[in-house]
Amino acid sequence: MSSSPRCGAGTREGHACRAPAMRGKLRCRMHGGAPASGAPRGNGNAKRHGAFTRERIAERRAIRELLDDADKLLREMASESQRAARPKPCRR
Repeated sequence: MSSSPRCGAGTREGHACRAPAMRGKLRCRMHGGAPASGAPRGNGNAKRHGAFTRERIAERRAIRELLDDADKLLREMASESQRAARPKPCRR
């Protein structure tokens, strides 16, 4: 057992897993060496909500740019109104 190959997975502490790898595999039973372990073929779980599709990412980027433009416009309007509200110097 001590001479068997070890699992190559990393732990949360950053060290290598010291459990023995499954026969014919590179990982132990806890890190994906067990039969039928891992993500399903085609990974249908990633398609569940669609939040990270190209279209949704582009939509969020466009909304963010629109909000940035609106914020910039509001700041400009506020600075203009402050300039207009300043008292004018008296000339005699």
